[in-house]
Order: sequence, then structure tokens, then C-alpha cells
Amino acid sequence: MKRLTLIILIAFTLSLSASTLFAAETFDLVIPLPLTGKQAKFGEIMKKSYEMAAEEINAKGGIKKSKLVLSFEDSGAKPETARAIVEKLIDTKKQPVIVGEYTSSCAKAVAAVAEERKTPYLIVASADDAITQQNYKYVFRQNPVNSHYSDGLVDFFKNVVKPKTVAMLYESTAFGTSGAEAMEKDAAKIGLKVIMSEKYEAGAVDFKPLLSKVKAAQPDVIYMISYVMDASLLMKQIKELRIDAKLFAGGAAGFAIPEFIDNAKDAADYVVTSTLWTPQLAYPGAKEYAEKYKKKYGDYPSYHGASAYSALFTLKAAMEKAKNWTPDGIRNGMKAVDIMTAFGPVRFEDKEGYQNQNFSDTFVLQVIKGEHETVWPEKYASKKYIYPIPTWRERR
Repeated sequence: MKRLTLIILIAFTLSLSASTLFAAETFDLVIPLPLTGKQAKFGEIMKKSYEMAAEEINAKGGIKKSKLVLSFEDSGAKPETARAIVEKLIDTKKQPVIVGEYTSSCAKAVAAVAEERKTPYLIVASADDAITQQNYKYVFRQNPVNSHYSDGLVDFFKNVVKPKTVAMLYESTAFGTSGAEAMEKDAAKIGLKVIMSEKYEAGAVDFKPLLSKVKAAQPDVIYMISYVMDASLLMKQIKELRIDAKLFAGGAAGFAIPEFIDNAKDAADYVVTSTLWTPQLAYPGAKEYAEKYKKKYGDYPSYHGASAYSALFTLKAAMEKAKNWTPDGIRNGMKAVDIMTAFGPVRFEDKEGYQNQNFSDTFVLQVIKGEHETVWPEKYASKKYIYPIPTWRERR
């Protein structure tokens, strides 16, 4: 009987998947991303960064000696498509962990599936606060939430600009709406009066009627939450209408990537924006990643890329801590992660009403001489901020 039991045990052990026993030659990871459509630029930055990280991980022996093999599926930034992709990955391909997506609406859809299927999901760049406020046990977020995106910017307002009024323009998405709500709360804390708060449909081609209302309101600060095409067009039309303010500010996203400057041209000058990361930070590996990316692709990466790049090192740490590569094993490994990455520190905490949320500093960029420069907090600055900013008439 004992002999039979031993034989059964050995057979069962051998039947386990190689990945579960850390014995696979490869670990295949399919990542959903927007690779077509309006958000494709962000998807491309992230895809390139994932690939860079995988190459580096494999050059150093992979994950538990398993080669990390990446492939990507295009969600087109459509929540229903993202959901279908992840259902297939979990139910058919038996992928034990999900990484990826970009927009908050897609991440919300993926998070719901992951929690339902009890499969760990690492969010990399989606900021809607609600995603990690659902008491989900299998959803982890590496990037800060919308409520903290503008911590550095609000501090810059308080200590440098000292405005009395702000007008907010934001796109009517989960990201835009939650970002506007967060700024309203932050403004109240520093005595900044919101005299206008207007949402718009993403992809608009004429902001002038809305901007005419802003011009009439004469706010000290114009604060915008937009993806890159809208961000660029807003600033170009602000320039056309000669709307002056003490400061033009963006809530990260479209304002924080090089394409914003490429599209808006000199209308981008002096604009400040929140960001979660900059190439000038002294995080270990940050400069090396940024320079390698620029050499390969021609521009410095945005925070979206840095988070994607670092996410695979976070996953590696979790899988190396895991007792096995089952969904629950990897989830437990994720809970134990406490590392420093090129994106900054990563540790998933339950606090402030969030679950499995990473918290880290945020920063302020300003467009100076056609480049994004880190200007706040001052200890991280690559250049001194320019303030007051010149009026449109004073600019050449």
C-alpha cells in the first residue's frame, strides 16, 4: 500500500506543469495593451519597455532559470476587448498572472475578471482610484493613484505659484473624472478656488467654445487632464486665443510624454505637468534605462514606459518569492514584494482605503527650451523652474 501511495505521489508530481515547479524552459507572458487607436502611443512606449526589461532579465538567467517570453495582444483601449483577451488568457491559456493595460477603463474590466478568476493582476499605468478600493485580493497596482498624481504639483502651486483661482478642463473618462475630483479636494486644502470645472469628450477637434469660457473666467491657473492629442490641441488653441494665466498645468498623461512637445510646438513652452517619474531621477537603473531607451528609439521614455519596464522586475521578484507558480502562489509572492526599481520603490500596502497599492513620490516637469525638465521638488530638479511665465505677447 505504501509502495502504491509513493508511486501515485511521484506520478502526480511529474504531472504538474513545469512552470509550477519552476522547471519550465520558458515562462510565456501575454500582455494586453492598446497598440492601435488613440492610445496606441502609450501602448508602444510600454511595449518597448517591457521588451527591454525581458531582454535584461533573460540575459541574467531569466526567472528561476526560465526564459521570459513576451507576446502582446491589442485591446485598442476598449474595455470589452481587454476583458475578452484576459478571459482567454486565464481560462484557455491558463496564464497564472496578468500584467498590463493602460487606460483606467480597461484596467477596471481586467481587474474584475482577474478577481473573479482568482488570478493576480499587476496594474502598471492605470490611475482611477476606485480600482484598488474594491477590497480585491488579487489586484495589485504599481503606479500611484489619481488622488496622489498631483501631490508634487499641488506643492508647487502652494510654494511657488500661490494662485487664488483655477479652471479645470478634463476628459470625460474614468481617468479624467477621478483626476478632476482629486484636484478639487487638493485645491480646497490649499485655499485654491475652483471657478470653473468642465468636462469634454476625448478626441474633440475644436476646444475654442470651451476655451472662450475659460478666457472670460480669467483663472490664475488652467489645469487640464487629457491624453496627448487633446493636450496638444488645447495648448495650441490657448495660444491662438491668447489666453493668459499665471500657469498652464497638466495632470500627467498626455502632457508628460515627448509627443506633447512634438505636437504642440512652442505652445508647450513653460507648461508644467504632474508626472510619476522622470529620466533625471537617481533611482537605481533609472538613468541607464532612460539612456538605453533614447539610444534605441530616439526619445526619452515617459513614466508609462518606466513603470512597464519596472513591472517585469516586480513580477520577477514576486515569482522568485512564490512557493509555486500557481495563481495563489504568485499572489502571495506579490504581497511579499519590497524592492527598489528604476521606477522607484515598490511595496504593496493596504492603507488610506486602498488595497495592494504601491505609494511613491510624484514630481513636476516643465517644458523648458523644448524639453521636459524636472523642476519640483527642488531636491530632484534638473533645471530651475521658470516662473512667472511670460504672456503670449511677451513671447517671440
